[in-house]
Amino acid sequence: MSTTKRCYYETLEVERNADESTLKSAFRKLAMKWHPDRNPGDASSEIKFKEINEAYEVLKDGDKRAAYDRYGHAAFEQGMGGGAGFGAGFASSFSDIFEDLFGMAGQRGRGTGRERGADLRYNMEITLEDAFKGKTAQIEIPVSVTCESCSGTGAKAGTKPKTCSTCGGAGRVRQAQGFFTLERTCPSCQGRGQTIEDPCPSCTGSGRVTRERTLSVNIPQGVEDGTRIRLAGEGEAGVRGGPPGDLYIFLSLAPHDIFQRDGADLHCRVPISMVTAALGGEFEVPTIERGKTKVKVPSGTQTGRRFRIAGKGMPVLRSRQVGDMYVQVAVETPQNLTKKQQELLAEFEKLSSGATQPEAAGFFSKVKDFFGSRASTP
Repeated sequence: MSTTKRCYYETLEVERNADESTLKSAFRKLAMKWHPDRNPGDASSEIKFKEINEAYEVLKDGDKRAAYDRYGHAAFEQGMGGGAGFGAGFASSFSDIFEDLFGMAGQRGRGTGRERGADLRYNMEITLEDAFKGKTAQIEIPVSVTCESCSGTGAKAGTKPKTCSTCGGAGRVRQAQGFFTLERTCPSCQGRGQTIEDPCPSCTGSGRVTRERTLSVNIPQGVEDGTRIRLAGEGEAGVRGGPPGDLYIFLSLAPHDIFQRDGADLHCRVPISMVTAALGGEFEVPTIERGKTKVKVPSGTQTGRRFRIAGKGMPVLRSRQVGDMYVQVAVETPQNLTKKQQELLAEFEKLSSGATQPEAAGFFSKVKDFFGSRASTP
């Protein structure tokens, strides 16, 4: 291997078995560190920068790397493979780090002056009933639309935008930086490739004005909280005749007085009397479609028991499936009892036994055993 040049792997500070991702990461890191613009007045940084590029140009190419691994630097000397310096591949090698260094996107070609309009967001709150049935809603939003006076060109009626004299319509200008050339957004036309000498008075040259627009939004059945609806082309108008952006409707569901939603299922909590819970019975509950259904309660029902009513939940978005409704009962303790009611309950308490309240009897039996075991502990 030639002794006049440093090993390419050492130059990039990587191992010989480094994969493509590791090579690229090391190259980007070192190239940014030794870039001449970051080391003004340091001649050695320019040399170092060139060595880094040369090493990466070889090692990123599978064939060149294989040749280098076998023959070393000799593989590219005396006509065996051509130089590995700043050739045709230089621009592609550094296109990704230019963006890191200067915030450039590396776009090329002539500018059109037309920019796509921005996307817009509209937050809409709907009821649970709206989500169940679906609806068509009308909304009013302030939005940028194409200026009618100039038809979106930005130039005063009777005039036209002119090709930018600075960049010749390309939208970008080149600037020499040492031994290479940088390409930047044209400062005169901001990358549009055109300038307007006599702007439209209605839109001040932007090609669009703000108007209040009424739109119709179709909300399908089964939408959930956070559902996003896209209205293509209903966003802001593009600059100087560019395509419009999109409008995104973000839905949120208002809290409901009776139901709580869990996906396609609905839940509600219903208080029942202790007599109904003890003896059994039935009660009516509302459904989301504003109907009613009966729930039968067996004797001895306890607080927290749930009853499932199939097919009375929410529709599943873009599906024929429907969720269920779950009714949870809560046994309510009576308040403001009359003297007679109190006497009856006291009499009932005397007649009660563990058979009528098995859970309480079981609990207090465990409590008795608990204290008994403590007393017997030496």
